[in-house]
Formats: sequence, C-alpha cells, structure tokens
Amino acid sequence: MLSIKELTHVYPNGTRALDGVDLEIGKGMFGLLGPNGAGKSTLMRTIATLQAPTGGTIRFGDIDVVAEPEKLRRTLGYLPQDFGVYPRVSALDLLDHMAVLKGIAGKGERKDTVETLLHQVNLWDVRKKAVAGYSGGMRQRFGIAQALIGRPALIIVDEPTAGLDPEERNRFLNLLAEIGENVVVILSTHIVDDVADLCPRMAILAGGCILTEGAPSQLIAGLDGKVWKKLIDRGELDGERARNTVISTRLAGGRTVIHVLADTAPDPGFQTTAPSLEDVYFSTLDASRRAA
Repeated sequence: MLSIKELTHVYPNGTRALDGVDLEIGKGMFGLLGPNGAGKSTLMRTIATLQAPTGGTIRFGDIDVVAEPEKLRRTLGYLPQDFGVYPRVSALDLLDHMAVLKGIAGKGERKDTVETLLHQVNLWDVRKKAVAGYSGGMRQRFGIAQALIGRPALIIVDEPTAGLDPEERNRFLNLLAEIGENVVVILSTHIVDDVADLCPRMAILAGGCILTEGAPSQLIAGLDGKVWKKLIDRGELDGERARNTVISTRLAGGRTVIHVLADTAPDPGFQTTAPSLEDVYFSTLDASRRAA
C-alpha cells in the first residue's frame, strides 16, 4: 500500500505545485488524471524520490519514503514523461547496463533478466538495434522494460501514451494491464481513455489538489441523469455558456455538440445522454474553476 498524507511541494519561485495531497493506493492500476500543469509530474517525481517534498509524508509498506529514499529505489520502477537514451547503444546492451546499476551483479542472472524483459515487451527481434532509432511506441516499451528490472513492487509511469499511434497505444496499455495485476502501478496522464480502459481506481488532480477519487464506474454513476447534450451553431455557444453549465464542447459536421450538467433538461432542445468518464473529468475541473 502506498500512503500519501498532506503532501506539499512549493518551488523556490513560490509556485505551490502540490497542496495537501492525500491518497491511499493499493495493488493494481491507479489512474491519476489531470490537465497539463496540474502537478502530476511533480507528484510522480516526489514519490519516485527525485525531489523532496516541502511537507507531508509518503509511506510504501514499512518504508518511510521521505526519510529513506534509497529503500524505495530498490523496489521502484519509474518511466518518466521524457527519458533519454545513449546514442548507438542497443536495447540489449543498455538493459544489461541498467541491470548492473540496479544491483544484478551475476552475469547469468542478468542475461536471463534482460532476455525475459525483451520478450515481455515484444522487442526481442530488435534487441540489437540502437534504442535511439526506435519508434515512439518501441521506446516506451523499452522504458517499461527498464522500469521492470529487479521486479519492482511500485511502478510509476508518467504520460506514457502521449504521441503514440492507436496501435502502439493499445499494445502499450495491454502491457501495462498485465504488469499491474500483482504490483502497485500509478498511471499519470491527461488522456481520459487511458484511465477508463485500465484503472479500477483513479483520482483527478488540478491546481496541486486532489479534486475527487474513486472507482471510475462509481464516479460515472454519480452523473446519471445529469448530463444533457445539444447540437448548436458555433455562434450560439456563448449564450449557452451564459445560461447553463457547459462542461464540454466538440465539433461535429461543422456544428458544435455541447454537454451540459443539469438536474433537468435546460430547454426542449436538449436530450439526456449516458455519462462517461470524460464527463466526470470535465465537470470536476469546471466545478473547481468556478469555486476558485
């Protein structure tokens, strides 16, 4: 169990990136949703012991992460949003080098570990190719391979599917789902579908604060009968926003589909629609902005 209490991080310029974050995260996939600048990467970096928090506590099992960061690092796998690789070094050699850094000293054990991981992430056939020449999806799968060295009990992946094509995204998400059956995996993203597809529990972070958390299905059920949609001309949008709580808009055939949050139909032009996790996300952010 990962337990985070009253976690705060203030940068030297005064920016409060985290503001009293409380989370309890058990085994399985946990989704952390939030817009760019919400504090997700700061939270991930803090949990991963790459920066010390200004205040609060983090515990993973019996490890005090803030006081004993080296203990967590022994059981941590981390795939940051951007990770660099050595040019002209093959995936095979780079994973072998990383395994040494993770403390796998025996050559035989290291060979077995590296070969197993390359098969697991479906990179065996390109194991001798330089990682710098991999496609985006292949690099992300290599990133997961390096994160899995040493059989970590806590895995953090930060914006892992950004920029991937649909096929690579599906392959990567399937890999994460397999990994997340027996360990704690935190998936930090701004892509709602990634969380909807994978995570039995989630939280929404914005402005450095947790706005809501729970099972996606329960959060969606909380909006039953409260989401209404209407097709309008673009010029009508400002008027609808003045009259109603418009939580999202999208273009469709040259017109605009709006979703509105209301207990009853705002006018006869609206029709009820089954809520989605996207509606939960947008309505939560909208309520936070209105309260600010």
